[in-house]
Amino acid sequence: MKQALRIAAQLALYVPLMALIGYFSTAPRFSTLAPGEALVRLSFIHAAERKEKCRERGAEELAKLAPNMRAALDCPRERADLLVELEVDGKIALRREVPPSGLRRDGNATVYYRLPLPAGRHRIVARLRDRPGEGFDYVGETTLELAPGAALLIDFSKAKGGFDFRT
Repeated sequence: MKQALRIAAQLALYVPLMALIGYFSTAPRFSTLAPGEALVRLSFIHAAERKEKCRERGAEELAKLAPNMRAALDCPRERADLLVELEVDGKIALRREVPPSGLRRDGNATVYYRLPLPAGRHRIVARLRDRPGEGFDYVGETTLELAPGAALLIDFSKAKGGFDFRT
C-alpha cells in the first residue's frame, strides 16, 4: 500500500512538471530575427602584425646583457590595432578599430558584429588592415541572395588568404 501511494505521489508531481517542460520547449515561439529578415555575422580572432619591426642588437649591446638574455634580435611585443570595415550594398555598416588583447597589447584582437538585413540580394564587402599604416591588407566581397531566416557568417583566416563567406 505504501509503495502504491509513493508512486501515485511521484506521478502527481512529475506529470505536471513534464507537461510544463514540454510546453516551454515548443512555445512561446522565439526568433532573434523579424519575419523577412536574414542575419550577417562577422566573427573572427586575429593577431595583427607588430607595431614596430624587430631590430638587430650590436655586439656592445649584447655584451652588456646577461648570457641568457643575448638574443640577436630585439622585438617589441605590442601589436597594431585591427581596422575592420563592413560594407553592405554600398553603405558602411561597420568601421571599427579593435585593439589587441593582453596587458602588453600583444594578443589577438576579437571581432564580433551581428547585422540583421532584409532578405534578398545583397553585395557585401569586408575589409581588414592588420598593420600600422594606411589602406587595407585584405578585401573580400560577395554578392548573394539571403533567404528569410538565413544566416551568413563572415570569417577571416590569414592562412586561407583572407575572408571566407559561409551561409
